[in-house]
Amino acid sequence: MHPDHPDTQQPTETRPLRRTIDPASAERRIGRHRAPEPARSGPVRSTPARVAVATGVTCCLGLIGVVGARETGQRHEPVREALADRAAAAAEQRASRDFERGAAPVAVPVTPIPAATPSPTPTRKAPKKPVRPKHPRPVAGLDQRQMDNAKAIVDAGRAMKMPRRALVVAVATAMQESNLYNLASDVLPESFDYPHQGSGSDHDSIGLFQQRPSSGWGTVEEIMRPAYAARAFFTALKEVPGWTELSLTAAAQAVQVSAFPDAYAKHEQRATTVVAALV
Repeated sequence: MHPDHPDTQQPTETRPLRRTIDPASAERRIGRHRAPEPARSGPVRSTPARVAVATGVTCCLGLIGVVGARETGQRHEPVREALADRAAAAAEQRASRDFERGAAPVAVPVTPIPAATPSPTPTRKAPKKPVRPKHPRPVAGLDQRQMDNAKAIVDAGRAMKMPRRALVVAVATAMQESNLYNLASDVLPESFDYPHQGSGSDHDSIGLFQQRPSSGWGTVEEIMRPAYAARAFFTALKEVPGWTELSLTAAAQAVQVSAFPDAYAKHEQRATTVVAALV
């Protein structure tokens, strides 16, 4: 058969067209988007001419396919992104249900933030009792040393739970015996070895109440301490039967056994004023 016969060249003309035209180009050749084919004037008999025509058609179709692909790609770009997102979500869902899971990520220690501590509700403190000064203000014509000695007597009586009447009796007695001064004795030189505020000469009588060591009131050192001398007086007063019913003079005389039993009464008013200032 002759090479230029139409039956022999038909496959050569058809196969390149099918291999080079992509789907996008074919889509444009269907329906109203179909590109018009150039009118043929007649059958091309020579092989080179047919090859040239096929090559030109292929180039034109390729160019049209590229343009159509661009337009189609731009038109379907959101659809492609949605499909890609769905594929990624499906892959993550399958991975979350997979039994062969990888190691859990290392937990980063987080320092907990301490909760705010509510501020405590301020509580009202009970008002403090007024603190009495160490050295009370003198009253009833006394000086500071006398007032301090009177305070020592009152403090000792209150510590022993003695009533106010006993405090007045004790202060009045010390006013009569020593004028509320802690006295040593010229007859007892040892008494000067201890703090004192003057001296007397009535035998071995010493201290605020002029108590005698020789009569069993205590040692010289003990009697020269105002607090001890006051406790010794109150202890003896409590042993006097019915002392609360006695007059100040009778109660003081029952303890002191003084040669002047009526001398204590004159100090009762001053002693009452002093006790009232200290209690």
